[in-house]
Formats: sequence, structure tokens, C-alpha cells
Amino acid sequence: MIHNTKCECGHQNHVGTVLCESCGKPLTDDGGDEPLEMRYDGVARRSQRTNPGVLDRVWSFFSSVKVAIWLIIITLIGASLGTIYPQENTFLNIDPSVYYKETYGTIGHIYYLLGLTHTFESWWFITLLFMIGTSLVVCSLDRVLPLYRALSKQQIRKHTSFITRQKVSYVGEIPGAELGEKASLEWTEKAAGLLRKRRYRVYTDGTALLAEKNRFSRWGPYINHIGLIIFLAAVLMRSIPGWHMDQHLAFPEGQLVKIPDTPYYLKNEKFTLELYTEEEMSEDFREKGQIVPKVYKTEAVLYKCTADCDDPVKEPVLTEVHRHDIQVNEPLMYEGLMAFQFDFKMSPMLLSVKPSLKNKQTGENYGSFDISMKKPAESYKAGPYELKLKAYFPDFGMDNKGMPLTKSNDPVKPAFVFEIKGPGLKPEGEPYMYFPRQVDKVNFRQDEINGALADKLELSVGSMDDVQISEYISFLNIRVDRAMPFIWVGAAISMIGLVMGFYWHHRRVWLRIDNGRLALGAHTNKNWYGIRKEVAQVLQKSGIDIDPKILERKEVQT
Repeated sequence: MIHNTKCECGHQNHVGTVLCESCGKPLTDDGGDEPLEMRYDGVARRSQRTNPGVLDRVWSFFSSVKVAIWLIIITLIGASLGTIYPQENTFLNIDPSVYYKETYGTIGHIYYLLGLTHTFESWWFITLLFMIGTSLVVCSLDRVLPLYRALSKQQIRKHTSFITRQKVSYVGEIPGAELGEKASLEWTEKAAGLLRKRRYRVYTDGTALLAEKNRFSRWGPYINHIGLIIFLAAVLMRSIPGWHMDQHLAFPEGQLVKIPDTPYYLKNEKFTLELYTEEEMSEDFREKGQIVPKVYKTEAVLYKCTADCDDPVKEPVLTEVHRHDIQVNEPLMYEGLMAFQFDFKMSPMLLSVKPSLKNKQTGENYGSFDISMKKPAESYKAGPYELKLKAYFPDFGMDNKGMPLTKSNDPVKPAFVFEIKGPGLKPEGEPYMYFPRQVDKVNFRQDEINGALADKLELSVGSMDDVQISEYISFLNIRVDRAMPFIWVGAAISMIGLVMGFYWHHRRVWLRIDNGRLALGAHTNKNWYGIRKEVAQVLQKSGIDIDPKILERKEVQT
């Protein structure tokens, strides 16, 4: 039990202090002669309060190094479980509930049910990272504040018991002790000069001395903690909408696609595929008859929405901001957004047609208009006729009751139902069903569906110049990582802290001379052999011949 009392030197210490913050005298009467615990110079920490409240108990929990180690171990185990099978976000267009069971069997299905297929985005993994960050903050504050208080207010003349109970210590007579105070002062000044030559900062108070060097290295672990805190905070910031994205999106040739959770749209203007010739391919590929891509690139245009971005009725106002030919290892990069060439697929798809409205009986052409397969207009004009769009089926089909439906949102078998108004037709208009593809016109019997109107009017395409087809779908990996600069900054700061702590050692030497008798103690946080050797050399050059190996708190008479 630590009893916190006023030290005999008159200094009032904080509750929980082990060594007097002023003179260093042990405040516990342990009766022993073991080296003192010099961590934080015995200054009290908040986590050591004798009567803690609820907040203090939470503080003590997170300030525990054991708790921090267990949190790190649990997090590492969780992260390793997330690497057993590929994560969901590494796939494109899959149903994870089916994929893991079909690919990895029952174990894969259990893996999916446990939520390990999205480990690194799960609430429990993010909570563990948050707890580790909290532990780093609390551990640092619980230790750095007492350490700063101890090192910034060091007293030169320390209590004799503080000096003699250091791990490296010496007690004995100085040369010329019989000459009194003058000899003591001269010896102190000589020792101070020798220590300054060894790059120590020396402070003296009569016959007492404090020498110190490399104090900055004590802050290395805490600078390392600051770097780790920034690193973890940056990782957690990835969960903020717009800060992180890693998605695989399909961009059909000639189509404009919105990039989710961003104001950007990307258009694949043209996809180019070059294959290796048989002469260029290796023998293995030739024997297998494989087709090997040589170059595949997406001529991409990036647009930014400037108005009506979320308006469901109005078309967004887009401004071109960047152009780039995306190839493997040559991504499009713009203000933190990156688009990498991931894959491609040959998938002919109708993008738009420009049919003409003709009079079947006279052959008169009333004009043509563009129909977009992605978002057709509500009405069109062709000469004196007006065509209002009543229904659109991108992938036309029929249900069991013979009712029309669309099997998907992709324009695989597009079909349009128009209401046509104009000369020779009913005032309220007449329905007309239009299949842009000739094969669909035949299969679904367009003329039979349209009845008598099919004998009067016809929608048809004159040539292939009036048809826009997407031959390829380019798959791009879209990445946004606004937290990455902070991750690098945190890693750099952490490395600086590690270097400070590993390559420099905080060394301190205290001494005092009372009636010609020297008491010297030294402490370091690393490399005890080095400081023991330095102390022995200073003593030897000051007239005290001593072997460094016996500087282990043994009294030596000279």
C-alpha cells in the first residue's frame, strides 16, 4: 500500500507518487536496497488511483498494456480469419450467398454466415480498431504527462538514497577530500567538464551535479504512438462516405455511367482490343489455341456533375474534367479518384437507333429521330406525326399469362410501345409496338401485333449508320482513398518515433559530495554497459581508479 505523504524536503507530492518529485527520496519504507523503479521517475499516474471512480476504471482499463496487447492479438486473429477466403469486395457481379457455398462447400457457407466475407468492413473489426486507438491515446496520456512533469522539473541535488540506489552507482572518497569544500568544488567542476566533452548537458549546484543527454529519445515511443493513432484514425475514416471506394464497375462502350457516391460520371468512348498474332505467341499458347490479349484499353472521359445531380426528372448538367486512355498499370487519376483497367467482355449491346417513320403505301419518309436504349425520351416528332412513349421493355419477354415484361434492365431485346397521333389516325392516337432488332421483329411478330396500323406506317432503320452498338464492356476498378495521405503521414511519424527510441538512449548522471565523500548514480533507458563505461572513464580521469564492472551499487573506499 502506497502512503502518500509530504517529503522531508518539504515538497508535497501527488497521490500515488513513489519517489519524491523534488529530491527523489523513496516515499515507501520498503527497507530494501534494490535498484529504484525509475519508470516515469516514480511520478504518480492516473491509472494508479487508490479510490477510482467509474471514469477512472475505464481509464485504467484502456491504460493497461496487457489490455492493449490482447486487443492487438484479437484483431490480428480476426484479420487472419478474413484472409482464409477472398472477401466479397474482390469480386464482380456475384451473389455471395451462393458463391461461397458452391465454391468452398459447407465451410464456405458457414464462413459467409459468420460475416467473415466482409471482415474488414464489419462492425466488430472497426470496433476493435477503435479500441486499439483509444488504448494508444489513454496509454500515452497516462504516461507522457507524468514523464514530462518529472523530466521538466528535475532537481540537481538529489537525496543520497536516490543516488545510491541507482543501478549504476559509486560511493567513496574523492582525491584530496582532506582539503575540504574547495577540493569538492574543484572535483565537481572537473567532472562537469569531462561530461560536457561527452555531449552531456550539465547543471551544477555547488558540489551537486546533474548531467543529461538525449532526453528527446524518451519521447520516441509517444511520437510512435501519435503516428499509430493517426494511422488508425485514417483507417477508420475510410468508413466515412466519399472517403474510400474500391468497386468494380461495368462501362459498356459508348455509354455514360455514374460512379456511385461521387459527383462523377465516366464514359467509355471506345474500347480497343489488340491480340497477339500466332507468330508473336509462345508455342504453349499456339498448341492450346488460346487467344491472348496484347493491349486492351478504355478511351475514357470523366465528367463532373455541376447541377441537377440528384434530380430524378431533369438530366444532370455535366462538365468534362479529364480524359485518359486507361490501360493495365496506366490508370485514370483525377483529384483522388482512380480508375484501373480490370477486365473486359465481348458483349454486343444496342445503345441507340435512329429509325425513320415511313408511309408504307406511298413510301413517303416523314423523318427520323434518335431513341436511346438507356433513357428514351417521353415523345418524338416525325413530320406531322407525334410518338409518345407508353412503355419500354429493355429485355422483352412474356409471362405465363401472356403479359409483356422485361427480364432485365440491359437492352438485350428492347421493345417500345408508342402512341402515334397524326393524319389518318384516330384523334386519341393508336398504339404501335416497335422492336429495333430485325430478329425480334420476326420472332415476336411485330406486324401482327400492330394490326391495321402496320399497313399504314412503319418504323425502320435505313442502314447500320443509324445503329449504335456497344461491342465490349470494359470493367474498371474505381478507387477513392482520401485517407491514404494520412496513412502515409502516420506511418512516417511512427517511423520517426521508432528511430528516436531505438538509436538514441536517455542517459543521466547525478552526484553530490558531502564532507569529501562522493555519491554518484547513473541511469539510462537502454545500453547499461555504455553508461557504466562512460561513468568509469569520467571517474578514472578525475583521479578515481575503478573497474567499470564493479559499478553495481557497491561501496568502494579510495
